[in-house]
Amino acid sequence: MTLTSFGPANRIARNAETHPLTWRLRDDGEAVWLDEYQAKNGYAAARKAFAEMSQDDIVQTVKDAGLKGRGGAGFPTGVKWGLMPKDESINIRYLLCNADEMEPNTWKDRMLMEQLPHLLIEGMLISARALKTYRGYIFLRGEYTTAAKHLTRAVEEAKAAGLLGKNILGSGFDFELFVHTGAGRYICGEETALINSLEGRRANPRSKPPFPAAVGVWGKPTCVNNVETLCNVPAIIADGVDWYKSLAREGSEDHGTKLMGFSGKVKNPGLWELPFGITGRELFEDYAGGMRDGFKLKCWQPGGAGTGFLLPEHLDAQMYAGGIAKVGTRMGTGLAMAVDDSVNMVSLLRNMEQFFSRESCGFCTPCRDGLPWSVKLLMALEHGEGQAGDIETLLGLVGFLGPGKTFCAHAPGAVEPLGSAIKYFRPEFEAGIAPTSATVPPLARPIVVGA
Repeated sequence: MTLTSFGPANRIARNAETHPLTWRLRDDGEAVWLDEYQAKNGYAAARKAFAEMSQDDIVQTVKDAGLKGRGGAGFPTGVKWGLMPKDESINIRYLLCNADEMEPNTWKDRMLMEQLPHLLIEGMLISARALKTYRGYIFLRGEYTTAAKHLTRAVEEAKAAGLLGKNILGSGFDFELFVHTGAGRYICGEETALINSLEGRRANPRSKPPFPAAVGVWGKPTCVNNVETLCNVPAIIADGVDWYKSLAREGSEDHGTKLMGFSGKVKNPGLWELPFGITGRELFEDYAGGMRDGFKLKCWQPGGAGTGFLLPEHLDAQMYAGGIAKVGTRMGTGLAMAVDDSVNMVSLLRNMEQFFSRESCGFCTPCRDGLPWSVKLLMALEHGEGQAGDIETLLGLVGFLGPGKTFCAHAPGAVEPLGSAIKYFRPEFEAGIAPTSATVPPLARPIVVGA
Protein backbone atom coordinates (compact mmCIF):
# COMPACT_ATOMS: atom_id res chain seq x y z
CA MET A 1 0.00 0.00 0.00
CA THR A 2 1.37 3.39 -1.02
CA LEU A 3 1.27 6.11 1.63
CA THR A 4 1.34 9.03 -0.77
CA SER A 5 -0.57 12.15 -1.68
CA PHE A 6 -0.04 11.73 -5.36
CA GLY A 7 0.24 8.97 -7.92
CA PRO A 8 1.01 8.39 -11.58
CA ALA A 9 -2.47 9.54 -12.51
CA ASN A 10 -2.15 12.87 -10.70
CA ARG A 11 -0.20 15.22 -12.93
CA ILE A 12 -0.91 18.31 -10.83
CA ALA A 13 2.10 19.33 -8.77
CA ARG A 14 1.51 19.59 -5.05
CA ASN A 15 1.77 23.11 -3.70
CA ALA A 16 0.62 25.09 -0.71
CA GLU A 17 -2.24 26.69 -2.66
CA THR A 18 -3.92 23.39 -3.61
CA HIS A 19 -2.54 20.77 -1.18
CA PRO A 20 -2.39 22.37 2.28
CA LEU A 21 -2.03 19.04 4.07
CA THR A 22 0.56 17.31 1.92
CA TRP A 23 2.66 19.83 -0.03
CA ARG A 24 5.51 19.54 2.48
CA LEU A 25 5.85 15.75 2.05
CA ARG A 26 9.21 14.43 0.99
CA ASP A 27 9.38 12.33 -2.17
CA ASP A 28 11.40 9.67 -0.33
CA GLY A 29 8.65 9.21 2.29
CA GLU A 30 10.91 10.18 5.20
CA ALA A 31 9.62 12.35 8.04
CA VAL A 32 9.84 16.13 7.80
CA TRP A 33 11.64 17.26 10.96
CA LEU A 34 11.65 20.71 12.54
CA ASP A 35 14.33 22.50 10.48
CA GLU A 36 12.85 21.38 7.17
CA TYR A 37 9.30 22.00 8.38
CA GLN A 38 10.13 25.58 9.36
CA ALA A 39 11.96 26.11 6.07
CA LYS A 40 8.66 25.16 4.41
CA ASN A 41 6.78 27.86 6.32
CA GLY A 42 6.06 25.61 9.27
CA TYR A 43 4.82 27.27 12.48
CA ALA A 44 4.20 30.54 10.58
CA ALA A 45 0.47 30.06 11.19
CA ALA A 46 1.10 29.50 14.90
CA ARG A 47 3.18 32.69 15.08
CA LYS A 48 0.38 34.59 13.34
CA ALA A 49 -2.25 33.15 15.69
CA PHE A 50 -0.23 34.11 18.77
CA ALA A 51 0.81 37.58 17.58
CA GLU A 52 -2.19 38.83 15.63
CA MET A 53 -5.32 36.93 16.73
CA SER A 54 -7.33 36.62 19.91
CA GLN A 55 -8.57 33.24 21.04
CA ASP A 56 -12.08 34.13 19.90
CA ASP A 57 -10.73 35.21 16.51
CA ILE A 58 -9.17 31.78 15.98
CA VAL A 59 -12.39 29.98 16.91
CA GLN A 60 -14.47 32.21 14.64
CA THR A 61 -12.06 31.76 11.72
CA VAL A 62 -12.25 27.98 11.96
CA LYS A 63 -16.03 28.20 12.26
CA ASP A 64 -16.33 30.51 9.23
CA ALA A 65 -14.09 28.20 7.19
CA GLY A 66 -16.61 25.40 7.68
CA LEU A 67 -14.01 22.87 8.81
CA LYS A 68 -15.71 19.61 9.78
CA GLY A 69 -14.35 16.66 11.69
CA ARG A 70 -12.34 14.30 9.51
CA GLY A 71 -12.66 11.24 11.71
CA GLY A 72 -15.92 10.11 10.14
CA ALA A 73 -18.70 11.91 12.02
CA GLY A 74 -18.23 15.24 10.24
CA PHE A 75 -19.32 17.52 13.10
CA PRO A 76 -18.42 21.22 12.52
CA THR A 77 -15.13 21.86 14.31
CA GLY A 78 -15.73 25.54 15.09
CA VAL A 79 -19.11 24.71 16.62
CA LYS A 80 -17.48 22.02 18.76
CA TRP A 81 -14.84 24.49 19.89
CA GLY A 82 -17.57 26.97 20.75
CA LEU A 83 -19.03 24.52 23.27
CA MET A 84 -16.01 24.92 25.54
CA PRO A 85 -16.86 27.09 28.58
CA LYS A 86 -16.15 30.80 28.45
CA ASP A 87 -15.67 31.07 32.22
CA GLU A 88 -12.11 32.33 32.72
CA SER A 89 -12.03 30.90 36.25
CA ILE A 90 -11.87 27.37 34.80
CA ASN A 91 -8.13 27.24 34.31
CA ILE A 92 -7.73 23.49 33.71
CA ARG A 93 -8.84 22.37 30.25
CA TYR A 94 -7.64 19.62 27.95
CA LEU A 95 -7.19 19.11 24.21
CA LEU A 96 -7.19 15.51 23.01
CA CYS A 97 -6.14 14.35 19.57
CA ASN A 98 -7.99 11.19 18.56
CA ALA A 99 -5.27 9.20 16.79
CA ASP A 100 -6.81 5.78 17.52
CA GLU A 101 -7.20 5.04 13.82
CA MET A 102 -8.68 1.53 13.99
CA GLU A 103 -11.30 1.77 11.24
CA PRO A 104 -10.52 -1.08 8.82
CA ASN A 105 -9.26 0.19 5.48
CA THR A 106 -8.21 3.57 6.92
CA TRP A 107 -4.61 4.78 7.19
CA LYS A 108 -4.74 8.52 6.48
CA ASP A 109 -3.83 9.70 9.99
CA ARG A 110 -0.92 7.28 10.05
CA MET A 111 0.63 9.00 7.02
CA LEU A 112 0.29 12.45 8.58
CA MET A 113 1.79 11.40 11.91
CA GLU A 114 4.65 9.41 10.42
CA GLN A 115 5.68 11.90 7.75
CA LEU A 116 4.43 15.30 8.98
CA PRO A 117 4.42 15.11 12.78
CA HIS A 118 5.05 18.85 13.19
CA LEU A 119 1.92 19.68 11.17
CA LEU A 120 -0.16 17.93 13.80
CA ILE A 121 1.75 19.62 16.63
CA GLU A 122 1.26 23.04 15.05
CA GLY A 123 -2.45 22.35 14.60
CA MET A 124 -2.74 21.34 18.24
CA LEU A 125 -0.76 24.38 19.40
CA ILE A 126 -3.07 26.80 17.58
CA SER A 127 -6.14 24.88 18.79
CA ALA A 128 -4.88 24.91 22.36
CA ARG A 129 -4.39 28.68 22.14
CA ALA A 130 -7.97 29.08 20.88
CA LEU A 131 -9.46 26.81 23.54
CA LYS A 132 -7.28 28.00 26.43
CA THR A 133 -6.17 24.43 27.11
CA TYR A 134 -2.94 24.05 29.05
CA ARG A 135 -2.33 20.36 28.35
CA GLY A 136 -2.82 18.12 25.33
CA TYR A 137 -2.64 14.40 24.63
CA ILE A 138 -2.23 12.55 21.35
CA PHE A 139 -4.11 9.31 22.02
CA LEU A 140 -2.40 6.98 19.57
CA ARG A 141 -3.34 3.53 18.35
CA GLY A 142 -0.92 1.14 20.05
CA GLU A 143 0.10 -0.59 16.84
CA TYR A 144 1.37 2.67 15.31
CA THR A 145 4.89 2.30 16.69
CA THR A 146 6.58 4.37 13.97
CA ALA A 147 4.10 7.20 14.47
CA ALA A 148 4.74 7.07 18.22
CA LYS A 149 8.50 7.33 17.68
CA HIS A 150 8.19 10.20 15.21
CA LEU A 151 5.68 12.16 17.28
CA THR A 152 7.79 11.78 20.42
CA ARG A 153 10.85 13.13 18.61
CA ALA A 154 8.85 16.01 17.10
CA VAL A 155 7.44 16.97 20.51
CA GLU A 156 10.98 17.11 21.92
CA GLU A 157 12.12 19.24 18.96
CA ALA A 158 9.23 21.65 19.50
CA LYS A 159 9.99 21.91 23.22
CA ALA A 160 13.64 22.68 22.55
CA ALA A 161 12.61 25.41 20.10
CA GLY A 162 10.25 27.06 22.59
CA LEU A 163 7.15 26.02 20.63
CA LEU A 164 5.81 23.87 23.47
CA GLY A 165 6.10 24.25 27.22
CA LYS A 166 6.16 27.51 29.17
CA ASN A 167 5.66 31.02 27.77
CA ILE A 168 5.34 29.90 24.15
CA LEU A 169 6.57 32.53 21.69
CA GLY A 170 6.79 35.01 24.56
CA SER A 171 3.03 35.09 24.87
CA GLY A 172 2.73 33.94 28.45
CA PHE A 173 0.72 30.95 27.23
CA ASP A 174 1.76 27.48 28.46
CA PHE A 175 0.94 24.23 26.67
CA GLU A 176 2.33 20.78 27.38
CA LEU A 177 1.82 17.95 24.88
CA PHE A 178 2.11 14.21 25.53
CA VAL A 179 1.99 11.14 23.29
CA HIS A 180 -0.16 8.42 24.89
CA THR A 181 -0.33 4.99 23.24
CA GLY A 182 -3.46 2.91 23.72
CA ALA A 183 -3.87 -0.84 23.95
CA GLY A 184 -5.51 -1.24 20.55
CA ARG A 185 -9.30 -1.10 20.86
CA TYR A 186 -11.65 0.07 18.11
CA ILE A 187 -14.09 1.50 20.64
CA CYS A 188 -11.45 4.06 21.75
CA GLY A 189 -12.28 5.94 18.55
CA GLU A 190 -15.46 7.05 20.35
CA GLU A 191 -14.41 10.21 22.16
CA THR A 192 -15.78 9.40 25.60
CA ALA A 193 -14.41 5.84 25.51
CA LEU A 194 -11.07 7.43 24.62
CA ILE A 195 -11.37 9.69 27.66
CA ASN A 196 -12.11 6.73 29.94
CA SER A 197 -9.12 4.85 28.56
CA LEU A 198 -6.84 7.85 29.03
CA GLU A 199 -7.92 8.01 32.67
CA GLY A 200 -7.02 4.34 33.11
CA ARG A 201 -10.59 3.10 33.08
CA ARG A 202 -12.32 0.51 30.92
CA ALA A 203 -12.92 1.94 27.44
CA ASN A 204 -16.70 2.21 27.64
CA PRO A 205 -18.52 5.17 26.09
CA ARG A 206 -20.01 7.61 28.58
CA SER A 207 -23.56 8.83 28.80
CA LYS A 208 -24.05 12.22 27.14
CA PRO A 209 -24.91 14.79 28.42
CA PRO A 210 -22.75 15.94 30.05
CA PHE A 211 -20.59 16.33 26.96
CA PRO A 212 -16.79 16.38 27.16
CA ALA A 213 -16.75 20.16 26.65
CA ALA A 214 -18.33 20.42 30.09
CA VAL A 215 -17.11 17.26 31.84
CA GLY A 216 -14.24 15.47 30.11
CA VAL A 217 -10.83 14.21 31.21
CA TRP A 218 -10.71 14.03 35.01
CA GLY A 219 -13.95 16.00 35.12
CA LYS A 220 -12.53 19.05 33.34
CA PRO A 221 -13.61 20.71 30.04
CA THR A 222 -12.13 18.75 27.15
CA CYS A 223 -12.14 19.03 23.37
CA VAL A 224 -11.46 15.94 21.22
CA ASN A 225 -10.49 16.33 17.56
CA ASN A 226 -9.21 13.93 14.90
CA VAL A 227 -5.65 14.05 13.53
CA GLU A 228 -6.60 15.20 10.03
CA THR A 229 -9.00 17.78 11.48
CA LEU A 230 -6.25 19.40 13.55
CA CYS A 231 -3.83 19.29 10.61
CA ASN A 232 -6.20 21.56 8.64
CA VAL A 233 -6.04 24.35 11.22
CA PRO A 234 -2.64 25.89 10.32
CA ALA A 235 -3.54 26.43 6.67
CA ILE A 236 -6.88 28.01 7.57
CA ILE A 237 -5.17 30.45 9.93
CA ALA A 238 -2.34 31.21 7.49
CA ASP A 239 -4.34 31.68 4.28
CA GLY A 240 -7.86 32.55 5.34
CA VAL A 241 -11.46 31.49 5.04
CA ASP A 242 -12.15 32.45 1.41
CA TRP A 243 -9.13 30.56 0.11
CA TYR A 244 -10.02 27.47 2.13
CA LYS A 245 -13.59 27.43 0.87
CA SER A 246 -12.40 27.83 -2.73
CA LEU A 247 -10.53 24.50 -2.61
CA ALA A 248 -13.63 22.31 -2.87
CA ARG A 249 -15.36 21.46 -6.14
CA GLU A 250 -18.54 23.19 -7.19
CA GLY A 251 -21.58 21.50 -5.68
CA SER A 252 -19.81 20.33 -2.53
CA GLU A 253 -21.29 21.48 0.75
CA ASP A 254 -18.04 20.58 2.53
CA HIS A 255 -15.03 22.87 2.27
CA GLY A 256 -11.33 22.34 1.81
CA THR A 257 -9.54 19.16 0.83
CA LYS A 258 -9.72 15.61 2.15
CA LEU A 259 -7.31 12.72 2.31
CA MET A 260 -9.00 10.07 0.18
CA GLY A 261 -7.84 6.66 -0.93
CA PHE A 262 -8.70 3.37 -2.60
CA SER A 263 -7.68 -0.14 -1.67
CA GLY A 264 -8.59 -3.57 -2.98
CA LYS A 265 -7.62 -5.10 -6.31
CA VAL A 266 -7.10 -1.76 -8.03
CA LYS A 267 -4.06 -0.98 -10.16
CA ASN A 268 -2.77 1.92 -8.07
CA PRO A 269 -3.92 1.61 -4.45
CA GLY A 270 -2.98 4.68 -2.46
CA LEU A 271 -3.82 7.86 -0.61
CA TRP A 272 -4.26 11.32 -2.11
CA GLU A 273 -5.19 14.81 -0.94
CA LEU A 274 -8.15 15.80 -3.12
CA PRO A 275 -10.82 18.51 -3.13
CA PHE A 276 -14.19 17.71 -1.63
CA GLY A 277 -16.69 17.17 -4.43
CA ILE A 278 -14.49 15.03 -6.66
CA THR A 279 -16.53 12.08 -7.92
CA GLY A 280 -16.02 8.52 -6.84
CA ARG A 281 -15.36 7.66 -10.46
CA GLU A 282 -12.46 10.11 -10.69
CA LEU A 283 -11.02 8.68 -7.50
CA PHE A 284 -11.44 5.11 -8.73
CA GLU A 285 -10.38 5.53 -12.37
CA ASP A 286 -8.02 8.51 -12.51
CA TYR A 287 -6.18 7.97 -9.23
CA ALA A 288 -6.61 4.30 -8.34
CA GLY A 289 -6.37 3.30 -11.99
CA GLY A 290 -9.46 1.08 -12.04
CA MET A 291 -9.46 -2.65 -11.40
CA ARG A 292 -6.49 -4.86 -12.08
CA ASP A 293 -6.59 -6.93 -15.25
CA GLY A 294 -8.85 -9.93 -14.84
CA PHE A 295 -11.01 -8.39 -12.11
CA LYS A 296 -14.31 -6.55 -12.28
CA LEU A 297 -15.68 -4.06 -9.76
CA LYS A 298 -18.58 -5.65 -7.91
CA CYS A 299 -19.19 -2.97 -5.28
CA TRP A 300 -17.32 -0.48 -3.11
CA GLN A 301 -17.36 1.19 0.27
CA PRO A 302 -16.71 4.95 0.31
CA GLY A 303 -15.12 5.41 3.72
CA GLY A 304 -14.13 2.44 5.86
CA ALA A 305 -15.72 -0.80 6.98
CA GLY A 306 -18.51 0.99 8.83
CA THR A 307 -20.03 2.50 5.68
CA GLY A 308 -22.57 0.87 3.38
CA PHE A 309 -21.75 -0.84 0.10
CA LEU A 310 -22.41 0.97 -3.16
CA LEU A 311 -22.64 -0.35 -6.71
CA PRO A 312 -20.47 0.65 -9.71
CA GLU A 313 -23.24 2.96 -10.93
CA HIS A 314 -22.87 4.98 -7.74
CA LEU A 315 -19.32 6.02 -8.64
CA ASP A 316 -20.63 9.26 -10.13
CA ALA A 317 -21.60 10.48 -6.65
CA GLN A 318 -19.56 13.42 -5.36
CA MET A 319 -17.20 12.61 -2.50
CA TYR A 320 -18.53 14.77 0.31
CA ALA A 321 -20.97 13.98 3.12
CA GLY A 322 -24.13 15.12 1.32
CA GLY A 323 -23.06 13.65 -2.01
CA ILE A 324 -22.55 10.17 -0.60
CA ALA A 325 -25.73 10.48 1.48
CA LYS A 326 -27.68 10.91 -1.76
CA VAL A 327 -26.75 7.35 -2.78
CA GLY A 328 -27.60 5.87 0.58
CA THR A 329 -24.63 5.78 2.92
CA ARG A 330 -21.98 7.92 4.65
CA MET A 331 -18.71 9.51 3.56
CA GLY A 332 -16.98 8.07 6.63
CA THR A 333 -13.21 8.42 6.53
CA GLY A 334 -13.10 8.89 2.76
CA LEU A 335 -10.86 5.88 2.14
CA ALA A 336 -12.71 3.59 -0.22
CA MET A 337 -12.41 -0.15 -0.77
CA ALA A 338 -13.08 -1.91 -4.07
CA VAL A 339 -14.69 -5.35 -3.86
CA ASP A 340 -13.99 -7.49 -6.92
CA ASP A 341 -16.27 -10.04 -8.57
CA SER A 342 -14.45 -13.00 -7.02
CA VAL A 343 -15.57 -12.09 -3.48
CA ASN A 344 -18.52 -13.82 -1.84
CA MET A 345 -20.48 -11.16 0.06
CA VAL A 346 -21.61 -13.54 2.81
CA SER A 347 -18.01 -14.39 3.65
CA LEU A 348 -16.97 -10.74 3.49
CA LEU A 349 -19.77 -9.69 5.83
CA ARG A 350 -19.07 -12.54 8.24
CA ASN A 351 -15.48 -11.32 8.47
CA MET A 352 -16.56 -7.72 9.03
CA GLU A 353 -19.20 -8.53 11.64
CA GLN A 354 -16.77 -10.80 13.45
CA PHE A 355 -14.39 -7.86 13.80
CA PHE A 356 -17.11 -5.47 15.00
CA SER A 357 -18.46 -8.09 17.41
CA ARG A 358 -15.04 -8.61 18.99
CA GLU A 359 -14.50 -4.86 19.30
CA SER A 360 -17.79 -4.17 21.09
CA CYS A 361 -17.23 -2.85 24.61
CA GLY A 362 -20.15 -5.00 25.78
CA PHE A 363 -21.86 -2.17 27.63
CA CYS A 364 -25.30 -2.26 25.98
CA THR A 365 -27.39 -5.33 25.16
CA PRO A 366 -28.19 -4.72 21.46
CA CYS A 367 -24.50 -4.42 20.57
CA ARG A 368 -23.17 -7.03 23.02
CA ASP A 369 -25.67 -9.72 21.98
CA GLY A 370 -26.84 -8.56 18.56
CA LEU A 371 -23.47 -8.50 16.80
CA PRO A 372 -22.47 -12.05 17.86
CA TRP A 373 -25.93 -13.17 16.77
CA SER A 374 -25.34 -11.74 13.31
CA VAL A 375 -21.99 -13.58 13.15
CA LYS A 376 -23.66 -16.92 14.02
CA LEU A 377 -26.24 -16.46 11.28
CA LEU A 378 -23.67 -15.39 8.70
CA MET A 379 -21.45 -18.35 9.55
CA ALA A 380 -24.38 -20.70 8.99
CA LEU A 381 -25.20 -19.06 5.65
CA GLU A 382 -21.53 -19.14 4.65
CA HIS A 383 -21.46 -22.93 5.12
CA GLY A 384 -24.81 -23.59 3.44
CA GLU A 385 -26.46 -24.36 6.78
CA GLY A 386 -28.81 -21.40 7.00
CA GLN A 387 -32.48 -21.72 7.78
CA ALA A 388 -35.46 -20.07 6.18
CA GLY A 389 -36.00 -16.79 7.98
CA ASP A 390 -32.32 -16.16 8.70
CA ILE A 391 -32.12 -13.27 6.24
CA GLU A 392 -35.18 -11.67 7.80
CA THR A 393 -33.55 -12.12 11.20
CA LEU A 394 -30.42 -10.37 9.96
CA LEU A 395 -32.51 -7.50 8.61
CA GLY A 396 -34.30 -7.34 11.96
CA LEU A 397 -30.94 -7.02 13.69
CA VAL A 398 -29.98 -4.22 11.28
CA GLY A 399 -33.05 -2.37 12.52
CA PHE A 400 -32.57 -3.18 16.20
CA LEU A 401 -28.94 -2.02 16.11
CA GLY A 402 -29.55 1.10 14.02
CA PRO A 403 -29.02 4.77 14.93
CA GLY A 404 -30.53 5.71 18.27
CA LYS A 405 -31.00 2.10 19.40
CA THR A 406 -27.64 1.63 21.11
CA PHE A 407 -25.49 3.50 23.63
CA CYS A 408 -22.99 4.73 21.01
CA ALA A 409 -22.50 4.60 17.23
CA HIS A 410 -20.47 1.37 17.18
CA ALA A 411 -23.36 -0.99 16.39
CA PRO A 412 -25.08 1.27 13.82
CA GLY A 413 -21.80 1.49 11.92
CA ALA A 414 -21.30 -2.25 12.20
CA VAL A 415 -24.66 -3.18 10.68
CA GLU A 416 -24.76 -0.54 7.93
CA PRO A 417 -22.63 -2.64 5.53
CA LEU A 418 -24.70 -5.71 6.40
CA GLY A 419 -27.99 -4.06 5.48
CA SER A 420 -26.62 -2.70 2.20
CA ALA A 421 -25.06 -6.06 1.26
CA ILE A 422 -28.39 -7.85 1.70
CA LYS A 423 -30.12 -5.09 -0.26
CA TYR A 424 -27.85 -5.40 -3.29
CA PHE A 425 -26.75 -9.04 -3.13
CA ARG A 426 -29.60 -10.93 -1.47
CA PRO A 427 -29.31 -13.98 -3.81
CA GLU A 428 -25.85 -14.67 -2.38
CA PHE A 429 -27.36 -14.83 1.11
CA GLU A 430 -30.29 -16.95 -0.08
CA ALA A 431 -27.83 -19.42 -1.58
CA GLY A 432 -26.66 -20.25 1.94
CA ILE A 433 -30.04 -21.53 3.09
CA ALA A 434 -30.11 -25.33 3.34
CA PRO A 435 -32.70 -26.84 0.94
CA THR A 436 -34.32 -28.90 3.70
CA SER A 437 -34.56 -26.11 6.27
CA ALA A 438 -37.91 -25.50 7.87
CA THR A 439 -39.52 -22.10 7.83
CA VAL A 440 -38.71 -20.30 11.07
CA PRO A 441 -40.46 -17.03 12.01
CA PRO A 442 -38.13 -14.01 11.89
CA LEU A 443 -36.14 -13.47 15.10
CA ALA A 444 -37.33 -16.84 16.49
CA ARG A 445 -34.31 -19.00 15.71
CA PRO A 446 -32.51 -19.86 18.97
CA ILE A 447 -28.92 -18.64 19.03
CA VAL A 448 -26.57 -19.29 21.93
CA VAL A 449 -24.58 -16.08 22.16
CA GLY A 450 -20.94 -16.63 22.98
CA ALA A 451 -21.02 -20.37 22.31
